Amino acid sequence: MTDPLVIFDLLLALSIVALAVASLSVRDLFAMIVLFIVFGLLSALAWVRLSAPDVALAEAAIGTGVTGALLLKTLHHLRFVAGGQGLRAGSGGTSMAPAAPVPVPVPVGVILANAAFCGLITLGLAVAFLGAPSAGPGFDALVADAMPDSGVAHPVTGVLLNFRAYDTLMEVVVLLAAVVAVWQIERGLSDAPAPVMGEVWQGFARLALPAIVVIGTYLLWVGAEAPGGAFQGGAVLAAVGLLLLLTRAYVPRPAHRGIARGAFVLGTAAFALVALLVASGGRVAFEYPLEHAKTLILLIEGMVTLSIAVTLAALFHGREPVALPKGGRDDT
Repeated sequence: MTDPLVIFDLLLALSIVALAVASLSVRDLFAMIVLFIVFGLLSALAWVRLSAPDVALAEAAIGTGVTGALLLKTLHHLRFVAGGQGLRAGSGGTSMAPAAPVPVPVPVGVILANAAFCGLITLGLAVAFLGAPSAGPGFDALVADAMPDSGVAHPVTGVLLNFRAYDTLMEVVVLLAAVVAVWQIERGLSDAPAPVMGEVWQGFARLALPAIVVIGTYLLWVGAEAPGGAFQGGAVLAAVGLLLLLTRAYVPRPAHRGIARGAFVLGTAAFALVALLVASGGRVAFEYPLEHAKTLILLIEGMVTLSIAVTLAALFHGREPVALPKGGRDDT
């Protein structure tokens, strides 16, 4: 008798591939984003089936939730820009309804270059997969032997914050670089009007915000012993910022830039300061003293969680809020 889970896994794999093809093929931008979000949710389920709950949490929170919100916000902005240009071009200003963005044809050379790069990446992954040993020992035994000296009980947290902390530090730096780049591209308060939120949405926000804060904090704390950690907790807490921005309960102001910038660099600074502190004691950077390892890791994860939450919310907002020129337009 065929195992029902085998059939489920096969259908799940086929659905993921079909959604990937559909999201790349569909012409409507909104439909493409919805398909991408569903693709991410099924991918998170696939990671659960592969016994990787940490990756599943990250995929659901960051790869699907926050990224889906960023794509929807970008689509809203593009439609507003296209609609504004249409009004200025000759609609007489009689209608404020935004028009759909006018598609710009992509040069054939760009398409061919992208196809070539994708082909090379796929070929490289295939070679690496086929060349990997089918039954290698892996690093499970080495990680298990080193866990008593890591300061935490969960092997994923031990790897990310102790054994390969340099890689995790660079991931935080990349996120910091992303928000710096976004703030440098365009400044000022957004001209795009916020979506009209009804009473149901606002009621949902009032109920969901406290629960999201509790869940995000729990994911941070439990990461030392179970699936969770800074990236998952930070992404969940970022949802609080997204809800505050969507409901206009909070509107970024130029006076808030200093606090935001401090929050952006908080995680990277804490990471680097702990490494320097440990190195100044005659140890290798991130070679935490055993009696202080858990405290230092929780300190790093707490600061990184705050940075991730604020950074993702800032990326959703999109612009650095700066003082408008006299007579400029406000978004309130």
